Amino acid sequence: MGKIYKLSNPKDAADLFAGWQETLIDSCLQGVMGEIYAASSRSAMAMLGDFCFLAGEPDAELVAYKPEECDKDFMIMVPQDSSRREPMGNRILPDPPQKLSWEKLIRQIYGDKARQVTRYAIKKEEHIWDLDRLREALAGLPPEYTLRLIDKELYRKCMENDWSRDLVAQYRDYEQYRKLGLGAAILQGQEIVAGASSYSSYEGGIEIEIDTRKDHRRKGLAYICGARLILECCSRGLYPSWDAQNLQSVALAEKLGYHFDHAYTAYEIWGYGSGCQRTGKAGYLDGKKSGEVDKYEKGTIL
Repeated sequence: MGKIYKLSNPKDAADLFAGWQETLIDSCLQGVMGEIYAASSRSAMAMLGDFCFLAGEPDAELVAYKPEECDKDFMIMVPQDSSRREPMGNRILPDPPQKLSWEKLIRQIYGDKARQVTRYAIKKEEHIWDLDRLREALAGLPPEYTLRLIDKELYRKCMENDWSRDLVAQYRDYEQYRKLGLGAAILQGQEIVAGASSYSSYEGGIEIEIDTRKDHRRKGLAYICGARLILECCSRGLYPSWDAQNLQSVALAEKLGYHFDHAYTAYEIWGYGSGCQRTGKAGYLDGKKSGEVDKYEKGTIL
C-alpha cells in the first residue's frame, strides 16, 4: 500500500478541486479549517467535520483511509462530479468515468456500511436577500422566546446537547469560534431550543448549520434564526453559504431568499474506517457486513 499523507500546503491540491463550489473544500484549501490528504499528486481528499470530498484520479487507498486524528464513526463522502443532474434533479445525466469510479470504490470498500443519499446544492449568489423581509421575520418571534447571538455561554450550552452540538462543534474551542464563527440562538427561559450558526468558516464567509430541538419544531424558529444569521453576515461582509441535506432544507433556504441549484450524490458511511489501519497508511474493510443503524439526518432541522 502507498503512503497517504497530509498536505502541509493545502493549496497544492487546488487544481484537483478546481470548479467545485463547496465552501468546506475552500476552508481546507485555505488552511482555515479542515485538512487535505493525498495519495499522490493526482488524487486528494478534503476532510472537515462529518464530510470528506474525493477529487482527482480515483484511489482505493484514499477512500479507505481514516486519519489517525479522526475519532468519528460516521462520515459523509462526496465523490467529485457527483452533481451532474438537471437543475431540478429530474433526470440524471450520463456518469463521467471518474465519478463512477469514485462511487464504485466507495461501494466496494464500505459495502453495506455505505448508504447512497441525495443532497441539494444551493446557488452561491451575492446580494440576493430582501433585508427588510428578513427583519420582519425577527418581529415574528413568539413572546415566550428570546433571540441572541451565540456568545461564550451559549457556545457552552450548544456543546452540552447532542441535537445542538453541530452548531459549534467543528471549532476546537470558543476562542476559535469567536474568531472565525458566528451564530444566533433562540432560547425558552435558559434553554436553547433552536439555532443557526456556522458549521465551518472560510475566507469571506461561513457554511450554515440550522437545528431545532424536536419539541419546538414547526414553529418557524429555524426561519427566524436563519434570518438573524443572514442579517448579521451581511452586516459583517460575510457570505452565508447553504447546502441542503433534504428538501425541507431547500424549502427553508428558498424562503430566506436563496435559489436551488442542483442535486448531487453523497454516501453516508457508518462504521467509517472500521477494519482500516490508523497508522498513516490506508487499509481496507474486512468485508463483514454492518448491523442495522439509525438513519443519520445531517443539516437543517425545521
